[in-house]
Amino acid sequence: MKKILIVLTNTNQYGNYKEKTGLWLGEATEFINFLKNTDIKFEFTFISPKGGKVPVDPRSLKFASEEDIKLYKDKWFVDKALTNSLKPSDIKDEEYDCIYFTGGHGVMWDFTNNKEIHDIALKIYEKNKIVSSVCHGIAGLLYLKDKNNKFIIESKNITGFTTTEEILSGKYRKVPFLNKKIAIKNNANFKSKRFYKPYALKDGNLITGQNPFSVIKVAKLVYENI
Repeated sequence: MKKILIVLTNTNQYGNYKEKTGLWLGEATEFINFLKNTDIKFEFTFISPKGGKVPVDPRSLKFASEEDIKLYKDKWFVDKALTNSLKPSDIKDEEYDCIYFTGGHGVMWDFTNNKEIHDIALKIYEKNKIVSSVCHGIAGLLYLKDKNNKFIIESKNITGFTTTEEILSGKYRKVPFLNKKIAIKNNANFKSKRFYKPYALKDGNLITGQNPFSVIKVAKLVYENI
């Protein structure tokens, strides 16, 4: 059995703006559904910065497939992911083969500088196990440093939600930073394809996906490398 730690947001709005956000549903459900249908048995554990309730971005429900909605309503997912997500302090990092940072704009506020989650991710990374993200989930990696105070994304090929995609989504002026700008500032090689096209890449034990349409590509890379 392979164990994956899925990181979810507790943030339900855009900073001081009242517009609602939260987990982009498909970035959790598509990932889980893909891996559940492989020849490897996976166990999923859900954490969030504060533990407890995880809000779902209402816009993500409009893009959800029937399979996404089926899992969204599943008692296991409601209980373990959306209602009673664990706190970082509940986790023993050595148990996990992969950590996966989901997105939704909310993560830009509570993934970016969360020391407890960074510590877990770093320990997984240092054991050469998989550290992965999709879309805005890259916020969990942008400032993650190793024990030598070096950004783990330095000189690495990574991707995440692009500036063009922020503009097209109408959130450019509501987000606290731009993924590409921070990635370049921290000496990563930020790669991307055309907006809203599926794209994911692997560099070492880092696996990242560009946008919500890239979840399956990320999941496939996790499956192939776990």
